[in-house]
Amino acid sequence: MFKLRNQRLITAFISIESQTFCSVASPLSVLDDGQSHEHNTPILSTQVQESSFLDPRFYLSALINCKNLQQIKSLHTQLYDDGLLNDLYILNKLLYMYVRYNGVDDAYNLFDKMPERNPVSWSVMIGGFAKAGNYKKCFETFREYIRSGEQPDVYTLPSVVRVCRDRLDLKMGRLVHQIVHKFGLNMNTFICAAIVDMYAKCGVIDDARKLFNMMTKRDITTWTVMIGAYTACGNASESLVLFDQMQEVGIVPDKISMVTVVNACAKLGAMHKAKHVHDLIRRQYRSLDVILGTAMIDMYAKCGNLESAREIFNGMKEKNVISWSTMIAAYGYHGKGQKALELFPMMSKTGITPNKITFVSLLYACSHSGLVEEGLQVFSQMQEKYFIKPDVKHYTCMVDLLGRAGRLHQAFNLIENMTAEKDEGLWSALLGACKIYNHVEMAQKAAESLLEIQPHNASHYVSLSNIYAKAGKWENVAKIRTQMVSQNLKKTPGWTWVEARNDFHRFCSGDHTHSESKAIYEKLDSLIQKLELCGYVPDTNFVLHDVNEELKLGSLYAHSEKLAIAYGIISTPEKSPIRMTKNLRVCGDCHTFIKFVSTVEKREIIVRDAKRFHHVSEGVCSCGDYW
Repeated sequence: MFKLRNQRLITAFISIESQTFCSVASPLSVLDDGQSHEHNTPILSTQVQESSFLDPRFYLSALINCKNLQQIKSLHTQLYDDGLLNDLYILNKLLYMYVRYNGVDDAYNLFDKMPERNPVSWSVMIGGFAKAGNYKKCFETFREYIRSGEQPDVYTLPSVVRVCRDRLDLKMGRLVHQIVHKFGLNMNTFICAAIVDMYAKCGVIDDARKLFNMMTKRDITTWTVMIGAYTACGNASESLVLFDQMQEVGIVPDKISMVTVVNACAKLGAMHKAKHVHDLIRRQYRSLDVILGTAMIDMYAKCGNLESAREIFNGMKEKNVISWSTMIAAYGYHGKGQKALELFPMMSKTGITPNKITFVSLLYACSHSGLVEEGLQVFSQMQEKYFIKPDVKHYTCMVDLLGRAGRLHQAFNLIENMTAEKDEGLWSALLGACKIYNHVEMAQKAAESLLEIQPHNASHYVSLSNIYAKAGKWENVAKIRTQMVSQNLKKTPGWTWVEARNDFHRFCSGDHTHSESKAIYEKLDSLIQKLELCGYVPDTNFVLHDVNEELKLGSLYAHSEKLAIAYGIISTPEKSPIRMTKNLRVCGDCHTFIKFVSTVEKREIIVRDAKRFHHVSEGVCSCGDYW
């Protein structure tokens, strides 16, 4: 009987990986026991005694060599026949292999029957449910684990915290944090870093920072998590402050933290910081890998320096589809659609196949450069040549492309006939086009669809209100504003940041909070007088309030863009570029104002708004007044 079992075991091993058993490592060599082993001993050598087949390490080797669930189940049966299902180490390895090959139900059946469990068993099972997306069973098993009286380990807790993060389950996340305190693990760096990340992803950045500040020891992972958290929540400036503090305490940034701070620079558009980070990267690395290099392309492009972005791109030894798509997208939001289209065949020649993101980047580039026919061709080529089914992002680009070109009915028909699920971005693109061409009837349809999807989004009400205001329908404007008041909805305030004296200075419309406010308004008054002598005429159509012309002028002159420019002029060297960021789209009057300023002050003005970049020099904008 013993020989028969051994024969079945030999047959099972051969079926698992026949090539391996010709001349490979001994089963003992796969154990991490710190010993050296022979690597050329045939496993099925006739010299191996029958008793060796009952050595648990032999089974461990076989488990490691399994390639699918059928092989794992076969070995499971053999372990049962040979009476080895009471060995906890083997059971945990078997449990792990089931989870690894997506056999979570089989894993749980095994787990449920285990006569003994240790923290590894619980950790594997909880992680298995998390991996399979069965969050209910994941949390249930975790509760059972806590009730069992076992001390939770540093592997299980971060797994559960990550599930809370991915599901944005703040309530469960706080409960896990309490359990961490209860078991005295609140100072464990690994666990705390996971909780900081969870709080940040759940949108409670203050709680994340509070825990971060309480930690007595912070490793580079914790710093990187906190830096990334601020970037993700929209406070990239604090990310950069933290990055400086990290270096001050003696922690040398690695590539992951470098990528994180590069992303922060990109989000903020901080050119002075981007150059500092680039210098740091140059000193630390001889060459850029594909991840860091791609992040730097994005950083320079979003800081308004397209030339440096292309220089990084050209210097990369290795590029993937994301690198190419990032460079194409950069040309797109800088209004250089033809440049973006020129990159596409170059990418194809390198043998890299475009993906959905590539085509979103191409269509976006066409949209913001008015390349309608080229965009239609790209949209067709994506489906017919590359067999990529368009999703809602591709349709949104096409609606934007057609809408900006005044082909509103064609854009609307595309929406009506599309098979992909419609989202707020799609209808917003149509609503934006309606605003350009004062198409009130279609705007109402777009707004109604938007409000069905997001009934409490104030920006949708504001967009429709602005269209009514532009058409002089003040009664409709009043109704919209009444609706907003009744639902306690508030318009997103417009902010403009200007980069000066190695820092960012923020302004809102009519702002008087800046320490140099008096000088700013004096400069703005003298600047407006100069511009009016050169032919600048304020366009009060962009003041969407039913008030007299004098009040409209006062409101128009105090727009955040104008205040930022005035401060930029008095706080930066003569003839140096002025770099600004706007959280909303630049209004038409401010766009005209900026063009006049570039001529009078002999300055290049680089404006990054919510949709694209405007490079203004000598009275001409890179957008060609098409934005």
